Amino acid sequence: MHRSSQLKQLLLSGQILILPSVSDAYEARLVQAAGFKACHMSGGNTSAAFGYPDAGLITMTEMTQNAEHIATAVDIPVLSDADTGYGNALNARRAVREFIRAGVAGIHIEDQVSPKRCGYMPGKQVIEMEEAVGKYRAAVDVRNELDPDFVIVARTDVLGSVGGTMDEALRRAEAYRKAGADVTYIEGIKSTEELRFVIERVEKPVMLIPDSIPLSERPSDAEMEGMGIACAMYPGMLIDLVTPILWEYLHDVHDRGLPAMKEWQKWWEDFPRKYGQSPNSFQVSGMAQVKKWEEKYLPAKEMDKYLKSTGIAYGKGEM
Repeated sequence: MHRSSQLKQLLLSGQILILPSVSDAYEARLVQAAGFKACHMSGGNTSAAFGYPDAGLITMTEMTQNAEHIATAVDIPVLSDADTGYGNALNARRAVREFIRAGVAGIHIEDQVSPKRCGYMPGKQVIEMEEAVGKYRAAVDVRNELDPDFVIVARTDVLGSVGGTMDEALRRAEAYRKAGADVTYIEGIKSTEELRFVIERVEKPVMLIPDSIPLSERPSDAEMEGMGIACAMYPGMLIDLVTPILWEYLHDVHDRGLPAMKEWQKWWEDFPRKYGQSPNSFQVSGMAQVKKWEEKYLPAKEMDKYLKSTGIAYGKGEM
């Protein structure tokens, strides 16, 4: 089964799909190993990985190349950020073609002006609804030509944009679904009450980023599923945890050197492991497979190199 078909089935299953967002193939392999059924390639995380803010500075080529690396590294479906479609409706046609070629299972396209900015940031502006509808129609046409199950998520940022209102967000969501998009995604929902209001008024399936709702009142997975939400996406799930840990570690090592490294290593050795010993980077990247391929394809004498050389043990197991 194509991964686009897998993603569509997951979105229509009636069970909520949790999508951790990743920056690269390494993180995607960890998400898959943890048992998640799909993952999301974030434009913001990709921008950060490339050393840029999420302000429309990453090109379609850079995004599709990263998407291809991620989709190739895992077996689970990947839903990718496709920003604004990188121009008008004609550019959106090209973008859909390139993301399908990259091997992802679906994309979301937003109705911001170009250059866009992160949905969490102030200063957002949106294009006219008629122009946005044309983009979705163009995206759907290419989808139907190349892969009818490829998922098109229509994202509107009007709720948090200059002059935006809930009425306009609902109006756009309806128009985008009539244009053929598969999933409704209204960015910037700020409360559970507002979420319930939206869910009762838009066509299903619906995707949500719960991060914009305060943690103290954020609905659980079961509650979201009960509301009829098909997918909850978490752009900050990995990067927001890893960044402060690396910040503390690097500063401590910079200030104190080896003693700090030893203390952090001891802290990690004593850390309670609910899920067993974590894999090392060689295991995550699939180094064990290299030896299997060598045993299968190379002359037998080539394998003597493992007995006649030294190196860091990368572990025998695979994720």
